[in-house]
Amino acid sequence: MVRFWSSFPLGFRAHKRHKFPRKSESYARHNTRVKLVKKRGRKQESVATNYWLYGQHPVRAALDNPRRSMGRLLATRNAARNLGPTPIEPEIVERKTIDRLVPGDAVHQGIALDVSPLPDMDLDELLADGTTTSIVVLDQVTDPHNVGAVLRSAAAFGASAVVTTWRHSPPETAVLAKSSAGALEAIPYIRGHNLAEMMRTMQNAGYLIIGLDAHAEQAITELPRPDRFALVLGAEGKGLRQLTTGLCDTLVRLPISDRVDSLNVSNAAAVALYALTLV
Repeated sequence: MVRFWSSFPLGFRAHKRHKFPRKSESYARHNTRVKLVKKRGRKQESVATNYWLYGQHPVRAALDNPRRSMGRLLATRNAARNLGPTPIEPEIVERKTIDRLVPGDAVHQGIALDVSPLPDMDLDELLADGTTTSIVVLDQVTDPHNVGAVLRSAAAFGASAVVTTWRHSPPETAVLAKSSAGALEAIPYIRGHNLAEMMRTMQNAGYLIIGLDAHAEQAITELPRPDRFALVLGAEGKGLRQLTTGLCDTLVRLPISDRVDSLNVSNAAAVALYALTLV
């Protein structure tokens, strides 16, 4: 096994009480430790380890999630009062202390929690549950803000998971978690090695693979409501790749006004899930 650790301040480690990183140090250096893991001859993968989760909703959801491993909880006095009872005693700090641990433009609301990424879940494990009826699949959507927002939409409309690949997708980070507004704790974010194989696995399990394509002939409102489905979305601008399109059972489009070309992927996910599940 080969590991590589990026630059990382000692102040982030929960078991040692070193000073917090200086304000001049970039957030990118100390927000997330990254290691490269080589398994059974596969290419190395980037895997995030501990990071500072911030914001009232994400932190509250993480504290309530029994699957989440966590360390220190930092909060201003007002934030700790608003947070209510917690399984970890918060350390009362000044707002500027948390400012040093998060991006400069982050709305942390006076609270930050040191967490480890959630345990990985395999697609086979999800499908074996037997209760899953809808899944969202992302084809090379790389923006963590978009992926977090898709997680939020998926959770809101009852999807069981968001599935994508290890490559060309963001790892679990504070930005992704904040954008999900706590949804990362509610449904699994599953990443695998080969999107085509995962789509075939879902097909074999009885899922209708529905690709969202702006140029499809059939509108999503014309599609009979499926019992089980996987909704596949591509990156904004590029859309679905040709290989991904060829693996879909059907392609549909959102019947939007001709005044715009397309919707943001997270907005498209919300509208499509509504059409497929609630209409």
